Amino acid sequence: MLPEKFREILQRENNGKIGGLVLAGGALAVSFFSGEKLPLDPAWIAVLLCGLPILKDAAVGLWTRFDIRADVLVSLALIASVLTGEIFAAGEVAFIMQIGAFLEESTVARARAGIEKLVRLTPRTARLVAGGTENMVPAEQVHPGDLVRVLPGETIPVDGVIEQGETSVDQSIVTGESMPVDKQPGDEVYSGTVNRFGAFLMRVTRADVDSAIQRMVRLVQAADASKARIVGMADRWATWVVVIALVSAGMVWWWSGEMIRAVTILVVFCPCALVLATPTAIMAAIGNATRRGILIREGDALERLAAVQRVAFDKTGTLTCGEPRVAGMWNFHENWEDEELFRLAAAAELHSEHPLGKAVVAGYRQQYPDREIPAPATFEMRPGQGISARVGSRILLAGNERLLREAGIELSATEQEAAGRESGAGATLIRLAVDGRFCGLIALADQMREHVPDTIAALYALQVRPMLLTGDHQPAAQRIAGQAGIEEFLAECLPENKLSWIERCTREGGLVCMVGDGVNDAPALKKAHVGIAMGGIGSDIAVDAADIVLVNDDIRQLPFLVKLARRTMTTIRWNLALSMVLNFVSIVLAGMGILNPVVGALVHNAGSVLVIMNSALLLSWTGGDTVRSCPGSGEKKCQSFAK
Repeated sequence: MLPEKFREILQRENNGKIGGLVLAGGALAVSFFSGEKLPLDPAWIAVLLCGLPILKDAAVGLWTRFDIRADVLVSLALIASVLTGEIFAAGEVAFIMQIGAFLEESTVARARAGIEKLVRLTPRTARLVAGGTENMVPAEQVHPGDLVRVLPGETIPVDGVIEQGETSVDQSIVTGESMPVDKQPGDEVYSGTVNRFGAFLMRVTRADVDSAIQRMVRLVQAADASKARIVGMADRWATWVVVIALVSAGMVWWWSGEMIRAVTILVVFCPCALVLATPTAIMAAIGNATRRGILIREGDALERLAAVQRVAFDKTGTLTCGEPRVAGMWNFHENWEDEELFRLAAAAELHSEHPLGKAVVAGYRQQYPDREIPAPATFEMRPGQGISARVGSRILLAGNERLLREAGIELSATEQEAAGRESGAGATLIRLAVDGRFCGLIALADQMREHVPDTIAALYALQVRPMLLTGDHQPAAQRIAGQAGIEEFLAECLPENKLSWIERCTREGGLVCMVGDGVNDAPALKKAHVGIAMGGIGSDIAVDAADIVLVNDDIRQLPFLVKLARRTMTTIRWNLALSMVLNFVSIVLAGMGILNPVVGALVHNAGSVLVIMNSALLLSWTGGDTVRSCPGSGEKKCQSFAK
């Protein structure tokens, strides 16, 4: 993490740059409206504050790397504009360039902040067991082979294998699984995951620096470093534009003998329209997206999104609601109504802190909102198995097959078949036994968001191939992929597996957009050509790692976003073509002596106006929405009970 003093220095520098941009912008505004009435044009402030850094960077780039980019072109335009007295034009171009540079620096700073948050997720202490005593020690002092005890509610400090005890672990941070995973002796546990219930003793298998959460930090850092910065279109054209401008000015001066014509050429080549071509289109597209609940965090994200051929989806929290919901109930008691058995189960789970127990209570209340749930007389949590409770005069067990088997309760062949069928479909089952008799099953699953199938179909129509990458087991992944209409999926993915898939696709020439919401998705969001995070349900770390955020978790906006990105690139290309054609026509007219510096300045300003007007059309562009939605409406709530 960055030292506090260093962060304070960066913050002061950031504030200074913002202050400089505000001052330069104010000076340009004064110059535009009343500059002629003042003894000194206020635009000089913008030239000095914004132009001098550009001249310095251009000179350093040319001297050290012979790197000709847009800043070289802008530097020539600044000098020519100052020589001809067009101070406002010089300040305008310098101001626009510095805004772009500031936004780029801010993006890098946000990425660093996201990595810091990820680092802070790692527990810094561990409960080391040695010589019959327990001592809290720094996590880096724990070595493979040591014994560590983890209490309920604690975050697991290092990777290891359970030696004693049973529990349920929330390991969504690593695998993305929506349900807590039951653990018993011999099962592996990961650092950064949360021990939900029972205490256990674990044998350390990896040192702190090699733990799962630390590997994830390194994956995010490596993915961030390996994602090459896309060179802007103005930079790509800058070398040729600079050469053409200088050669044209030199030839006209040699041919005509009039230096004023050469200076006019440099003025009309002042790249206002060229510099404005990309940022005005991007800003208009961002404004359009913002009204729909889409936050575009990086300026070139739309350019990258326009080129993707594949979209990889995380499952939990992205295609699904991100929490267990009651999907169905099977009543095997011949004398009870469904409601009675469901009410007993909800009563038994009323005091449970387990997500599955809470889901049962929520499901009953939604299905029967006018019925009361009686409080249990006794309640006992059995980590890794389920719960036992007394409701009125009845003793109820709710949990997995092991809980019932230890109580001497066996399932019939019909009951086993029903349980196997639901487990095979990816549901998590709670088996219910009342007074020593098996009575029913409650199936819980992470329900799919509305409109996901329509969204996937719209992506296919845009020639973008969806892919499901999930940490869930094969049955759950297959069920969701089938419901969504996704033809390809990869189950049981750890963060490094998602990275490997993205790298393989990229090597094969298929640029990938990753859509996710969890901490475990952060490396993939960074590595992908474009990362899109779910802003409502998603973690702060995933949002920091992403280029684009769906603020309202409205997945319906994805097809529109792809179409908007492609439309934006078309607008940018038209803007660039328009500005270049205007510049070349102006060169010819300036070389013939038809344009003087003053008229040339007006011509190049007219080009800027045309570019801005063309970009502004993106503000109201709808693209004929593929998946209908109301702007900013977000997703409707998932169905939480299906009989």
